Amino acid sequence: MKQAPAQVRHASPKDTPEIIRIVNAAFAVESFLDGTRTDDQRMAGYLQTGEFLVAEKDGEIVASIYIELHGERGYFGMLAVDPSRKGQGLGRVMIEAAENHCRSKGCKFMDIAVLSLRPELPPLYRKFGYVESGTDEFRPSRPLKPGYECHVIKMSKSL
Repeated sequence: MKQAPAQVRHASPKDTPEIIRIVNAAFAVESFLDGTRTDDQRMAGYLQTGEFLVAEKDGEIVASIYIELHGERGYFGMLAVDPSRKGQGLGRVMIEAAENHCRSKGCKFMDIAVLSLRPELPPLYRKFGYVESGTDEFRPSRPLKPGYECHVIKMSKSL
C-alpha cells in the first residue's frame, strides 16, 4: 500500500514548539557545537527575517525548512526531518517546496549554506542541482567546541 504524501504548508506561531523539537532532533548530529540548534528566542529571530514551511503526515509535523527572500535570491536553511521519518523522501519534498515558494515570489536563484564539519552535505545538495559558490566565516549561534575549526560552504542553484 502506498503511503499518503506529506502536506506542506506555511508554519503558524502555534507550530513553533514542534519545529523546535524536530530541528533540535535533526541537528543533534552536530556534536561539534554546544547546546541545541534552536530555541524560542532564536526562533523569534528567524520569524522576523523569514518564515518556515512544515510538512504534515498523519496529522503531525514531520519536517520543516526555513526560507528567506532577498530580491531575486531565495535562501533556505535548517532543513529538518524528524529522525524517525528519515528515508521517506521528506527532505526532497521540503527542498522542492522551498524552491517553488521562492520561485513564486520572483526569485531566480536559491542559496544555501552548509558547515564544513558536515562533509556529507555538499554531495547531497549537489544531487538537487546546487553547486559550491564560495566560502564564508562561520558565525555560530552556539559555541563551537574546543579543537574544531569550521567555515561555511555557500552553495547556489538557478531556479
